[in-house]
Amino acid sequence: MIQRLAGKVILLSGWRRAGLAVLMGALASFALPPYDFFAVCLVSFPVLVWLIDGAVDNAGAGPIRRLLPAAAIGWWFGFGYFVFGLWWIGNALLVDAENFAWAIPFAIFGLPAFLAFFYALATALARLFWSDGIGRVLALAFGFGIAEWLRSFVLTGFPWNAIGYAAMPVPVLMQSSVITGLLAMNVLAVIVFAMPALLVDRRDIKTGLALVILLVSAHVGYGVYRLSTAPIEAKGPQVRIVQPSIAQDLKWEATARKDIFAKYLAMTSEAPKDGKPRPQVIIWPETSVPYILTKAPEALKGIADTLQDGQVLLAGAIRVEEPGGGEEPLYYNSIFAIDSNGEITGAADKVHLVPFGEYLPFEKMLRRFGVNEVVEMPGGFTAAASRRSLPVTDAFNVLPLICYEAIFPAEMSYQGPPAAAIVNVTNDAWYGDTPGPYQHFRQAQLRAVEQGLPLVRAANNGLSGVVDPYGRIIDALALNAVGVVDAAVPAKAQLPLGEAARRYQFWVVICLVLIASLAYFLRRRTRVG
Repeated sequence: MIQRLAGKVILLSGWRRAGLAVLMGALASFALPPYDFFAVCLVSFPVLVWLIDGAVDNAGAGPIRRLLPAAAIGWWFGFGYFVFGLWWIGNALLVDAENFAWAIPFAIFGLPAFLAFFYALATALARLFWSDGIGRVLALAFGFGIAEWLRSFVLTGFPWNAIGYAAMPVPVLMQSSVITGLLAMNVLAVIVFAMPALLVDRRDIKTGLALVILLVSAHVGYGVYRLSTAPIEAKGPQVRIVQPSIAQDLKWEATARKDIFAKYLAMTSEAPKDGKPRPQVIIWPETSVPYILTKAPEALKGIADTLQDGQVLLAGAIRVEEPGGGEEPLYYNSIFAIDSNGEITGAADKVHLVPFGEYLPFEKMLRRFGVNEVVEMPGGFTAAASRRSLPVTDAFNVLPLICYEAIFPAEMSYQGPPAAAIVNVTNDAWYGDTPGPYQHFRQAQLRAVEQGLPLVRAANNGLSGVVDPYGRIIDALALNAVGVVDAAVPAKAQLPLGEAARRYQFWVVICLVLIASLAYFLRRRTRVG
């Protein structure tokens, strides 16, 4: 039966071939949060292999044109994957529909169409040394590994929903990331997901089965071992995360600012429940303060009146620098540290800004056509030159990540004193009740595991919570809930690999897979010759 199905897939042509590729990409997206049904990849990737099997070369054409049929399959697969995985981005444009509704088709279909070119590259690279049996599975894993690596930095990068996340839906399956990193996990996940394709001709089936058993056993076994030996220790300060769930269309309404600010202050001053101690650190989400703090002494006084002695507030707010001399002011998306006297003791600015959201690429050209960034500031936001740890108390420094900075595993390095925790502030109210906030939380959760640091995450409408350095959720609030999380910050975890070794995780794996796939490719050519 499987042989007959694979034969039909291989022989498909035209719109049926493209349509099936889109369908398989869409199916694979259900392996992502909030669904986490990773088993769908065991269907979508084998079908992708069979579609590439049937991607007939353009005989007599140049080397690039000969790869186009395989690249087209990858593009259609990627288009389905990213449309169904990222459709919720269009929801952000409904907040100011009068000005941005025209751009919704570009968000829902344009961005996926662009990202799909990375997967077109993946299948084209795989087709370069496509063979039979396990060789073609390894070639596909190599192609996807390179594509996801490029997606992590090309045009500032957007590694959202990398394939490897499908293999890490729960903490026990997240622990391998401290050995492999996300980039290498992308490669290994594709090997496992695509291996059922061997059930058709059964060539190398024993080798493939052995490899899958080895990878899955190591993945699960290491997770079980690491969690069984991982203590839950609370060595950091008691924190309070405030989640007010302010509607996005109200956040910057002048008439609503006082009420919003009063709500934050009231939730900050609530007495702890269930006998928990008074929080030492309070955390508000991204751009929670509806004022420019350095120009609003009354806001700082309100904070001072609310905080008790020794408490510190970490609040997301806009910071402004005025260079003078007639130059335009510079605006930063920042986290402020404010003590109980209402004094700003430190600040951290966002390093990695969102294109079209916080700044406008090719600004002069696009503004001529009436295009503006979604979060409109005069000249857009300015990015910080580097990331630094943020001192909160004498014994507690944090790694500050603002919004989607948490999706970039390669950008976790920082200057300054060692951090005891990651603090991620965000505002996902832009995306409403969609998969977006769940996907965002999962990626931040993985950064905690990879860095061996607990995560304290404050999101305007969720998901907010405290996560230990093994990815286990200590306490959290549901999406769109209104409330606070009071919890002690867990201790850091010891990582099995040093920072230098972790830099080469991906390249060791990708080179091994490339060598193995080339060996199968050359074996096939020798056999055919």
